[in-house]
This record gives sequence, structure tokens and C-alpha cells, in this order.
Amino acid sequence: MNDLTDPDDIGHNASSNPHFQQVLDTRLSRRGLVLGGLGAAATAVLAPAALAAQASTAGLPLRRLGFTPVAKALADMVSVPAGYTARVIYALGDPLAPGVSEYRNDGTDTQYEMRAGDHHDGMDYFGLSDDGRRDPLSSRRALLAMNHEATTDHFLHPNGSSPRPRPMAETDKEIPVHGISVVEIRRQADGGIRTVRRSPFNRRITPETPAVLRGPARGNALVKTMYAPDGLACRGTLNNCGTGRTPWGTLISGEENWAGYFTRASTDNTARGNDKSVASLNRYGRAAGAASRHGWETSGSADRYRRFDISKTGSSTDGSDDYRNELNTFGYMVEIDPYNPAAAPRKRTALGRFAHESGAFNLLQPGRPLAVYMGDDSRNEYIYKYVSNAVWQAGDAEAADRLAVGDKYLDEGRLFVAKFNADGSGQWVELSLSNPLIAGYAAYAFADQADVLVNARLAADAVGATKMDRPEWCATHPSTGEVYFTLTNNSNRKVDVTSSSHAQVDAANPRSYSDSYNGGALGSPGNVNGHILRLREAGFRPDALDFKWDVYLFGAQSDANPALVNLSSLTGDQDFSSPDGLWFSEATGICWIQTDDGAYTDTSNCMMLAALPGHVGDGELKTLNHLRNDGSTLSVTTPVGKAPKPAQLKRFLVGSKDCEITGCCETPDGKALFVNIQHPGETIVQSDVADPQKYTSHWPGNAGYGNGGTLARPRSATIVITRDDGGRIGG
Repeated sequence: MNDLTDPDDIGHNASSNPHFQQVLDTRLSRRGLVLGGLGAAATAVLAPAALAAQASTAGLPLRRLGFTPVAKALADMVSVPAGYTARVIYALGDPLAPGVSEYRNDGTDTQYEMRAGDHHDGMDYFGLSDDGRRDPLSSRRALLAMNHEATTDHFLHPNGSSPRPRPMAETDKEIPVHGISVVEIRRQADGGIRTVRRSPFNRRITPETPAVLRGPARGNALVKTMYAPDGLACRGTLNNCGTGRTPWGTLISGEENWAGYFTRASTDNTARGNDKSVASLNRYGRAAGAASRHGWETSGSADRYRRFDISKTGSSTDGSDDYRNELNTFGYMVEIDPYNPAAAPRKRTALGRFAHESGAFNLLQPGRPLAVYMGDDSRNEYIYKYVSNAVWQAGDAEAADRLAVGDKYLDEGRLFVAKFNADGSGQWVELSLSNPLIAGYAAYAFADQADVLVNARLAADAVGATKMDRPEWCATHPSTGEVYFTLTNNSNRKVDVTSSSHAQVDAANPRSYSDSYNGGALGSPGNVNGHILRLREAGFRPDALDFKWDVYLFGAQSDANPALVNLSSLTGDQDFSSPDGLWFSEATGICWIQTDDGAYTDTSNCMMLAALPGHVGDGELKTLNHLRNDGSTLSVTTPVGKAPKPAQLKRFLVGSKDCEITGCCETPDGKALFVNIQHPGETIVQSDVADPQKYTSHWPGNAGYGNGGTLARPRSATIVITRDDGGRIGG
């Protein structure tokens, strides 16, 4: 969500974990860095035989991007290159079942349990054969499974949302617009792609859908609630952001900023006896007395509202008579089978609990474990990797019971957190109770391994993981196997650290500078525009404990200071800010970069870029000389990828006003690309709901989709992009 408006992007990491500058103070030598790793990467990038064989089948013919770049724009429309067409196919409120009325888009609609949800986010493509079976190669018929992260709730009601206590009728709309959609799509005779509103596969998963807890936390006292006193089940999924597609054909969906939906009384610390749960709650952003985002708990005494107040009110020792542990049932990767509408979602607790974005799998290597890469999207949080105990067996890709395969690979394994060194190397540190740093951590007494995973942030604090600039999406290059992470921005990244919420500039997060917004005065310095980092595992092994890394791209305005800000030498056809969504095409090898920006939107709406990246170590070292408040210089040296040529990085799309671009997938033939336009017009305030002239966006109504016309209430929506000549996207 937009960094300027989302309170959950506020960091809660007050640990004193070291930053790269403490390593750099040893006076890292340029010769040592180049000869020690990154400079040799050009010859080391060749994968072992198993990976090379896999890469040879990936079909990555593109050597240059063949479209004309899209100019930056502030218009309330979606712009794509000449020769391409973008069409809306699935927007907030669209019906998913017979008997659900067309969306009026005037605040009077109901039945959101079987309508498209709001704030479309991560999504994946799941091919279907003509007779309705799973077919990963089908470009004619498929299921789109997508997240609905949040809601611009004013637009759901006739006169905007009401103050607290919230009316039940309003809360009963806002809850089910969250969660996940599964919707069938088909290519028509005219070549267009449309949703199938009467498909038996169509499904909504909401915050009230019964779900199953799996992995080490299953049955643990930390997840016992009134709803499930045995700790085996939970209810729903919330604030789903990025996604991932498993090798066996299911969706994993990341629960991101879920904590803000809950509240607890100002006296709750005392009620809990100031026990260790208070430390956990504070670390995850729920201080006593903190107000909830929507106030759903104020809508009545019914259980469906009460669950959002996580105060201790019962007398049990394990929380089975109230909802004090409800927060611990959120914050996981959630696996669903899009092909099986009857299957309950499974929360994979072995992958840790934090503000999950997407999940990226390693390139498959038979006989070796699976790795899942993940980021924790909040200021100064961490990058993680999960490694399965089970080794990959190719036959599992075709198994009929897909969720059982998920049990095999995602319920038992090891969770690691990343430490980035100033010499361009890094280590994965296991989060295990066998680690003395975790077992003896003074700030929190871990009871067992389930406790370590439920409180992964605290465990990562204990081992001294590297604080990062809001790790969001991650993606695996389909040829090299290197893993890319977007670091969206961080207003708390500083040269002079004056608060426990600040993090000092370091090699992997080396920038802190001021920038203007909407013509105003320069703001407080930080990593305003964000960057993209990538890593290569030692020996290309998913279970490696060491890696090499560099910064692939720095977001920046093209005319920004090349010594401190525009370190990637971006031009006007390439410049961007706040990278968020990230996805690689298996058909073309294009890396799609999407933005969620609040720093450059005086110049352009959010955008999507196409890139053809190189590999770790293909660039050079750059030294940034930061001026401290006392007049001294703080020097930070960082490995920076080779500056992209005009044919290797181009702006492909600019979105409508006030939106975020997020979510990306394609047909297997590479000829149709699906993209989500999230929360256009989200800065609406209560007093302006009655006056459409004051909306910042009317998209997609002003593009002819749905009711309302040129003055329509804006709607999050999925678009499909095709080439007018029928060719592959980007070529």
C-alpha cells in the first residue's frame, strides 16, 4: 500500500542489530571486494548442469525490448505502448455467481462474499484444459487467483463510512471485500479474454472462511482461541499482498499488514500480567490501546466482530476462552488449491510469521530441497528463506492431491534470515531454538520452535539479522536462478541516527537523501525511491548458507544527483520510484517491475517497467560520501549492477490517478499479460464522497467499464494487455 497513507508501514523494529556501516568502519578495501567475490561473478554465473538443463527449456529468446517506452503521465487513465491494448476484465464488485446482481457502484451493493473483492494485488495464472482439468500449458482457459489486500471503504457505502461505533451493515461489507478471489477466464473467438461468471471454480476466500493451521505451530498454546480451543484451525485470511505459485499447482498468498485490523484495551498489558506476550504484541505493532484500522470490533457483540479485540478477557491460561491469541493466527503464507473450491486454505506456519509479501521458489533441482524466499514488508525488517526437509521429486508436480504435496514440502523445514556483509557476501542464519542467541535472548523467552516461528521477528532480532528498507516482492530469474527483492523505500534510513526507529545507511541500503513532493519543500531524508537487490546462492544450492549479492537497480528521478541518488544512471524513459511488485516471465525472461510510489507522483502516476537484467556482479563498486550533521563524511561502498541500456529497461505502463500497480501473470504463450490496478482514487476523504467532482480518479468507469460513466466511483481492477498483432508481450 502507499507509503504515505498506510500506517502499517511504520517500523516496529527497535532492536540494536548491527548495520553494514559497523563492518565498513574496518575500512573495506576495493581490491578485497573485487577479488573476493563480485568481480569474479561474470565467470561464476554459469549454473551447474542440473540448472543449465532447466534454463535451456525456459525459452528466453529476448535480447532487447521491442516496444516504444511509455512517457510519464498524470492522466486518469492506463497507458500502454503503441501497438498494445489494455482491457479491464475484473473489477471490484463484479459478480462471481448466478443470482448476484450487476454492480451498481453507488454504495448500495451487498453480497460481497461472491463478488470481486477490493484492492486487487498479487495474482497467478492456473491453466485449465477444455474439459476442466489442470493444464499448466493452456493459454485458452484458466483460473486467475488473486489477493484483495484492503479496501477504500468510503466507496462501499452510499455516503461514505460512518464513525465508530461502526454500523453492522457497513462492517458486513468491508470484511468480505478482503481475502482472495478465484475466477475463471477464457479466450474468446475474437481473441479477447473474459471472465466466466457462472464457473463452478469461481470462489471467494474472506476473513471468515474456515482455514487450517499447519506446521510446527499447529495445536500450540499460542494459537488457541475461542474459535478453535485446540489450536488446529483458524478463521480466514486478511491483508493478502503478494503471491507465489507452487511447483505442484497451488497458490501461496502472503498475509501482510494484518496487525492493524486488531485492537486491545489500554489496560491489556496489566490484564496479561505484563507477560512475554506483551513483548510479542509490541514487536508486531499492537501496543496497548492502539486503535484498529476499521473499528470492526465496535459493530456489536457477535463473535465475528468480537474477534478483532485481542484483549485478554478470559481466565484460561492458554487463551482458549477469549481472543487474546487471535493475532497469532495471522501473518503466514496461506496455501490454497484454486482447482478445488471445497478445499480449506492451509496456513503454513513453518514459513514464519511476519508481514509477508510474495513467496519465490528456487529453480527446481531433483534430489535437493525446495527453498522459498520471502520479505517482511515494514521499515527495518528482514529477508527470509525457508528450506524444506523433503527433497524435490519431479512426480509431485503432477500429484492429484496438491495440498498434500504442500504438506510434504511446506510443513517441515528450516527458516533462515539474511545477514548482508559489506564485502558483497551474505549468510543465512537459521532461526532455531538450538541457536544459543535465540535460546538465551534476553528480550523474549522462546518456549519451543513453534514460538520461534510465531515470533520470527524477535528470533531474527536475536541473531542480528540485517535491517532492510521494506522488503516487499521477490522473484527468481528463470534462467540464472538468482533471486531479486524489491526494497520499496524507508523514510527511517538515516546518515545520522537519532532514534531507535532509525537505521543507518549501509552497503545494501546505502542511500539517505531528501526529495520534494508535489512542489513542496524537501522532506526528511531517507531512502526515498527504493531499490532492487539480488542474490546468488553458493553453488546454486537452495540449502546454501552463503550467498553473493549486489544492487540491481536504484529507483531515482533521471536528473537526480548521480553520485548519491541516481546510481543506476536512469534516463527519462526508465526512471521510477518505489519498486514493489516484481515478477519474471517464463515465456520471455522479462522482469516486470511495478511501483507503489508516494515520492514521484507529482511527476507521474505509478508505473510498470520491463527489464532484461544481467547477473550478480556484472557492474561495479560505487562509494557514496554522505555528509553528517557534524560536518564529517560517512562513506559507504556498495556493489551496483551494470547500468541498464535503453533496450534493457523501459517504462511499459503508467496507471490511473492515485493508484498502485501490482500483481502480474501471463498466459503460457506470453501473448496476454494480466496486471492489477489497485486503489485508484484512494485518497478520498469522508466529506468528498457525496461529490464525484472531488474524486481524484474515476477509473475504470471513465474508460467505459461498468456503471457510473465519467463520474464513476473508482474501482480496483484487473486488466489484460495484448499486442495488436497477436505477438508476445515485450518483444
